[in-house]
Amino acid sequence: MKDWYWLNIPNMITMGRVACIPLLVILLYFSNPFWTAAAAVIFALVGISDCLDGWLARRLDKVTVLGQYLDPLADKLLVAAMLVMLVWLNRLPAWVAIIIISREICVTGLRAMSAENGFRLPSDAWGKIKTILQLIALDMLILHYPRFDIDFHEIGSWVMWVVLVITVWSGVRYAIYFKKLFPQRGGEG
Repeated sequence: MKDWYWLNIPNMITMGRVACIPLLVILLYFSNPFWTAAAAVIFALVGISDCLDGWLARRLDKVTVLGQYLDPLADKLLVAAMLVMLVWLNRLPAWVAIIIISREICVTGLRAMSAENGFRLPSDAWGKIKTILQLIALDMLILHYPRFDIDFHEIGSWVMWVVLVITVWSGVRYAIYFKKLFPQRGGEG
C-alpha cells in the first residue's frame, strides 16, 4: 500500500492554490468590474492561504519534501499567471512582468544548485517583503476599477514600482549569497 503521508492539509491547501489559477485567469478574461472584484477576493484568499499552509505544516508537524517544493512553485505559478494576464489586459507593462518572472526563475535555479551541493539558500527578509508587496500590488491591479473613490489601479501601479525595485535588489542579494557559498576555485573549469 502506498504511503500517503504527503497528502496532508497543508499540501492540499497548496494544491488548492494551484487549482485556483485557471479560475482566476477565466475571471480576468471576462474583465469587468464584477468579475475583477471576484478575482481580487479569490486572489486575496489564495494569498492568505500561502501563509496558512506553511503555518499549519509547522504547527501540525506535517512539513514534507513535497510541500517544501510545491509551496514556492505554487507561488511562482500564481504570480506568473497573474502577471501574464495583467500584461494581456494592458494593466502592466510587459517588461515589468519579464523582470519579475526572470528573477523568480533565477532564484529558483540558484536554490536548486545550492540544494544539489548540500547547501540551503533560505529566503531572507527582502524576499518576504517582496512577496507581500507583490501580492498587494497584484491584487490592486486585478481589482483595477475605481471603487469608493479609490483608484486601485493607480495605487497598485505605484506599489508595483516598489516591488520591482525590491525584486531586483533581493535577486542581487541571492546571487551574492550564492557566490559566497560557491567561491571561484582557481584553475578548475
